[in-house]
Amino acid sequence: MRFPRTRPRSLAGQLFAWQVVLVAAVVAGCAFFAYVSGRGQAEETAERQVRAVALSVAGSPSVREAIRSDDPSAALQPYAERVREDTGIAFITIMSPDRVRWTHPDADRIGETFLGHTARALRGETFSETYTGTLGPSIRVVTPVRDGGRITGLVSAGITVDRVSSQVRAQLGALALAAGAALVLGGLGTYVINARLRRHTHGMNAAELSRLHDYHEATLHAVREGLLMLDGQRRIALINDAGRELLGLASGTVGRRVADLDLPAPLTGALLASEERVDEVHLTADRVIVVNTRPVVGGERRGTVVTLRDHTELQALSGELDSERGFTRALRSQAHEAANRLHTVVSLIELGRTREAVGFATEELELAQALTDRVVGAVAEPVLAALLLGKAAQANERGVELVLAEDSLIDDGALPATLPARDLVTILGNLIDNAVDAVTGAQEAAVPAQRGRVTVTALADGDELLLRVADNGAGVDPAEAAEVFRSGWTTNGAGRGLGLALVRQATHRSGGTVALERGPGGGAAFTVRLPLGGAGRAPKEGVS
Repeated sequence: MRFPRTRPRSLAGQLFAWQVVLVAAVVAGCAFFAYVSGRGQAEETAERQVRAVALSVAGSPSVREAIRSDDPSAALQPYAERVREDTGIAFITIMSPDRVRWTHPDADRIGETFLGHTARALRGETFSETYTGTLGPSIRVVTPVRDGGRITGLVSAGITVDRVSSQVRAQLGALALAAGAALVLGGLGTYVINARLRRHTHGMNAAELSRLHDYHEATLHAVREGLLMLDGQRRIALINDAGRELLGLASGTVGRRVADLDLPAPLTGALLASEERVDEVHLTADRVIVVNTRPVVGGERRGTVVTLRDHTELQALSGELDSERGFTRALRSQAHEAANRLHTVVSLIELGRTREAVGFATEELELAQALTDRVVGAVAEPVLAALLLGKAAQANERGVELVLAEDSLIDDGALPATLPARDLVTILGNLIDNAVDAVTGAQEAAVPAQRGRVTVTALADGDELLLRVADNGAGVDPAEAAEVFRSGWTTNGAGRGLGLALVRQATHRSGGTVALERGPGGGAAFTVRLPLGGAGRAPKEGVS
């Protein structure tokens, strides 16, 4: 028959048992020390008392005078008993130098030999000893009686050990009561502390706490999402590896305040907010992250739990998908327009207007081929060439002319493999989209309407790649020039404003710079410079 295995005692219970044993041992040790110390003090007090009595009796003139008489006992016995009763000691024995008693509490023992040592007293010393005499073990002091320069007698005063022990035993009751009270108070204090510990450990034992800690550490390192916990003072109480990587923090950040971490202001505000935040998109120097925060209510302090998700790749893919959708719409529109033109050519041929049909078709081919030849001839990088052609088609559908500057030139192989094509698409694509939006808005507001124009410069010169996008729109208000690269800044309504922030982030990743200035056509001109020689990252931002 197998019996169920009992659950080990909780950590709080184990600590309570050990603390009770420790308190009991401490109290018992203190009580024993107090008893030994009290007994020693009682013996020392008794010795001082009998010494004082012996010296007083030995120095009395009446004692010296009685010793000179023919019958010393007749005068000394009443005197010794009176002093003994007044002082409360056990005995006072006055004797001759040859140890014959002249006094004794038991009168029948007068004349007998004193039991004890007297040699040192006969040499003129006063000494103490514990000796067993006729009254039992006693603490006694022996001192000489001097008459002039001669020792004429000895005085021994003492108190029995039993009397000292009885005094100590009288104090032992109070000592036991104090020890018991200390034990009870210590036990109650230990119980209160361990009850609190039990609440905090939820009644778990040491093995369960150790296992929970192991799971906790394994989970923190295994979770790919960033996890950040802040205490009530908005200091980092816990952060996992993914959280440090997403925020760009070094090790040793636990205990630091969020406000001291040099994070972007919007992200810092989200982490410090007292209300819940759900799926907010924020930018760090290198990443796009989705932030969720939830306040912790209850306990001694109020903190915040923060989860961080890396949205960088998804944002880049989303941007590429938007571009592909734009290309698809442009191609659909071009296909529709090409069909209309083809129908026109066919109709002219059917009407016998062959020369007009050839001229119309040739003119359309020259217009379509001119930009393609210009882009392909100047930009040998296929990704950038395809992006420019696609954006040109999109811009044309919106009534905007996209022009490649005459000084644009990127030779084949000029761009190193360390410069990701995705970052180039992010930078140039967002700048063109931003410029097209700007001139489209300017066209709608202009009276009379003017044709929008976006000029793109792409030049690989030496160890630097220059990308410039200028428009003839309304430009940027100088008061907002410093804010255009901030996530959320837009003039196109809610849900926008991430493009220029992504441009700055991609430029930062590649170690380049991005600057804003006024363009030749009166609009905005964004200039991005990216190193081509693999130089270290030293990102700067300029606004002019």
